[in-house]
Amino acid sequence: MYAEFNENLVTGNELIDSQHKELIDKINGLVKSCETHAELSVAVNMLNYLADYTDFHFTAEEKLQEEIGYPGIEEHKKKHKEFVQAIDELHEMLVEEEGPTKAFAEQVNKKVIEWLYNHIQGFDRSVAEYKNMRLNGERL
Repeated sequence: MYAEFNENLVTGNELIDSQHKELIDKINGLVKSCETHAELSVAVNMLNYLADYTDFHFTAEEKLQEEIGYPGIEEHKKKHKEFVQAIDELHEMLVEEEGPTKAFAEQVNKKVIEWLYNHIQGFDRSVAEYKNMRLNGERL
């Protein structure tokens, strides 16, 4: 299953939304490597690239939260750590199973795509709403 950026994932923050689109592209590259039964090295490279981009994105999100004084930042950071752990577990699975198997692809769907959708629609959207409330409150 490929991930798709749609209206349900829009936070209203252009930087974060553009990074989410890029993150989804990276996820889809990984899924494609599974569907085409790519060699282990190709799938590992895609997963590593996804991990690197995730780190970059989470750093940007957390910096934004610090700048706006977001009160839920610690919980948000915990969720980011959970995702990083899931990526690590997928890496182990990928290497142990010697390639992108069907079971691996199912775990990508569960641990990456579903997690990302839920995270964006919940945590990331609440950050965007908090930022907008602060901006609008300051203008009054």
